Amino acid sequence: MTMSLPVLSGQLLVGLINGSFYAILSLGLSIIFGLLGIVNLTQGAFYMVGAFFAWMLLQWLGVGYWGALILAPLGVAAIGMILELLLIRRIYRLDHSYGLLLTFGLLLIIQGSFVYIFGTAGQPYPIPDELRGGYNLGFMFLPKYRVWVVVVALGLCFVTWYSIERTWLGRTLRAATEKPALTRAFGINVPRLVTVGFGIGVGLSGLAGVLAAPIYAVSPLMGADIIIVVFSVVVVCVIR
Repeated sequence: MTMSLPVLSGQLLVGLINGSFYAILSLGLSIIFGLLGIVNLTQGAFYMVGAFFAWMLLQWLGVGYWGALILAPLGVAAIGMILELLLIRRIYRLDHSYGLLLTFGLLLIIQGSFVYIFGTAGQPYPIPDELRGGYNLGFMFLPKYRVWVVVVALGLCFVTWYSIERTWLGRTLRAATEKPALTRAFGINVPRLVTVGFGIGVGLSGLAGVLAAPIYAVSPLMGADIIIVVFSVVVVCVIR
């Protein structure tokens, strides 16, 4: 059985879009797990929260997509930093299994709370006018918004890499996690820096949620596949 070029192109586009969301989520996961040593299973939940924040900003405050791209990730990052201050920082020196169990419990609480408040039905989120329509390539129709998502994902990958490897913040964050006593001796507030690093990691998940909101229905269950992927990656990393 042969597959036509339009069908094949459509399937490749779907895979590319999903891969873009996974890439953004993996950036946050790598910051939290790679630099802070925390097994963070809540990435999928924060992805869902970011989408809901975008929807709530539109429905309740009239803030559109472009404002939500900034405000929603900041709101998600703030929630993540509060959780880090109250709960997660208590398990930094413990085995990875403690972080896995704690963040899994937080995931269930966050997702269950949104299911209780909003139900499981999806809420539509409109594509911004500037990104409506698409390009007719002859063998397929390429929506502008899908192109935007891929471009943002590639840009975030580069910016995150550059920030961690080539900037003062990245070098200081690595030093704070590898040599906290020495870093503290230079007058740097290590706990605050770690909190900021955790906030950046979960904020990236919130940004991925905002990008996904116009494509998928905003629902507490929209991050279910993301949760499975993150869980699988984390388990593999912990076992290795």
